[in-house]
Amino acid sequence: MQADALLINRCNALLPGGYAAYFPEGTPLQRGVTVNTLRANPPQFAAKAPFIVQQSPFCAAGFIVKQAETGLGRHPYHHAGVYYAQEPSASAAAPLLGVQPGERVLDLCAAPGGKTAQLGAALRGSGILYANEFVAKRAAVLLSNVERIGAPNVVVLNETAERLGQAFCGFFDRILVDAPCSGEGMFDKEPAALAQHSEQLIEQCAALQRQLLAAIAPALRPGGTLLYSTCTFAPQEDEGTVGAFLRAHPDFVLEDLSNAGFGCAGHESCCTEGPVEVQKLRRIYPVHGGAGHFMARFRKMGEAPPAQFAPPIAKKTVLAPAQDFLTQQFGPSLARHAFALEQGRVVLLPDGTFLPRGLHILRAGVLAGEVVASGRGKTRFEPHHHLYMAFGPVATQSVQLPIGDARAEAWLRGEEIAAPDMPNGYVSVLYDGYPLGFGKACSGRVKNHYPKGLRNLK
Repeated sequence: MQADALLINRCNALLPGGYAAYFPEGTPLQRGVTVNTLRANPPQFAAKAPFIVQQSPFCAAGFIVKQAETGLGRHPYHHAGVYYAQEPSASAAAPLLGVQPGERVLDLCAAPGGKTAQLGAALRGSGILYANEFVAKRAAVLLSNVERIGAPNVVVLNETAERLGQAFCGFFDRILVDAPCSGEGMFDKEPAALAQHSEQLIEQCAALQRQLLAAIAPALRPGGTLLYSTCTFAPQEDEGTVGAFLRAHPDFVLEDLSNAGFGCAGHESCCTEGPVEVQKLRRIYPVHGGAGHFMARFRKMGEAPPAQFAPPIAKKTVLAPAQDFLTQQFGPSLARHAFALEQGRVVLLPDGTFLPRGLHILRAGVLAGEVVASGRGKTRFEPHHHLYMAFGPVATQSVQLPIGDARAEAWLRGEEIAAPDMPNGYVSVLYDGYPLGFGKACSGRVKNHYPKGLRNLK
C-alpha cells in the first residue's frame, strides 16, 4: 500500500510490529463486489458469476474478485443491479447496523451508494430508507445508483445533517454515518487522498465528523442504533471521535462488535478524548485482507417507538393515462402504492413516507414517469427508467435475454435489438431475469430507451 511518512511514523509508534506488520509489503488492492440480495442470493450469484470470485470475510453478500476479463462496471449484471463494485472491507459496516425489515433507516453520508444498496436490500422492500448526500454532484450519482439497485422504498435527499436532525427528531430506528474522512485506507485507490494527506486535514475531518454525529443524534429514537464508520486509520477520526461523542452524549452507549469475525479491536492509547471500551470497536488493516475501515456502534439509551409525523398528501388514483399504463404494463402489483403527482411526474411512494417541508428531496420512492401533452388537448404517459429497474421483472411484457446473448451487449451500447415475436408497445428488457430498463417494440425490433449516460460507449 502507498503511504507517507505521517502514516508510517504513526503506525511504527502505535502498532505491535510497526507499519510493516499491518501493511504487508506487496499486498495488492483487492477488487470486490457486493451482491444485491434483492436481486440474487450470494450462492446463486457465486455459481454463475461472470468472473472468478472468492467469499469475502467482511460480508456474507461480498466477494473478492480474483480475475475478471472486463471491467466490473460493464457487465450486464452490474447494469441490472445484481452486484455493486465495492472494495471488500467497505462492505463490512452496513451489516453491523443490523437493519431489519419494516424499520426506518437513515444513511447520512450515502454517496456513491454501496452501503445504501446493502441497507436497502436488508429492508427487503418493507420499511423505508432515507439516503442523504450533502454534495450535490455526489447526490446525483447516489440517485443513479439507487435507481439501479431497484429498491422501491428509498428517499434520496441532498441535505445537511443539522436540517435532517431537526426535521426527523426521534424518527429513525437505525442510522449509518459513514463519515467523510482523510481516507488513509484509500491511498492506493485514490492517489489524490495521499497527495492531500496532512495533520491539518485529519484535524479538519475529525471536527466535521463530530459535528455530523452531534447534529444527527436527535434523529435517532431512544433504543435505536447508530453505526459510525470511516475508511481511515487516523486515531483522531476513529477512537478520538468515538470518545468525544460519548463524552458529549451520555444518553448513548457503545455496543460490542468484537464478534464481527474480522479485523482487530481499537487502540487504547488513542483514546485522548475520554475513556472508550476499545475491545468493542473494529479496525480493519491491510493485514486483515481489506484496504482499511473503522467501525463503532452506539445505542441510544431508553426505549420508545419512532416518532409519528403526518404522512404526505398522496393519491391512490392519478391521471387516467398513468393509471391505465401502470395497470396494463404491470397488472395489479402496483395497486398497493400511494401515488404522488408533481408537475405531471408520477411517483410511487413507499409506505410510511414522511417528507418534511423545506428539505431538498431528489426522489421519494420510484419515479414511474410523466404525463405529457399529445396534442388536441389530450395527454399520454411516458414511463421512466426507474419504473422498470424497480418493477421490470413483473412487467406483463418483457424481452428475455439469456446469459451470453449478444443482444445484451448491443442493448447496453444503446442499440436497437431484435424481438421477432414481441407485440408492439413498451416492454421490459431482462438479462437472465434481471432488469435492464425498457424499450418500445415495433415490427419485431425494440427501440432502445436505456439512458445515454449509463451506456457502455467505450
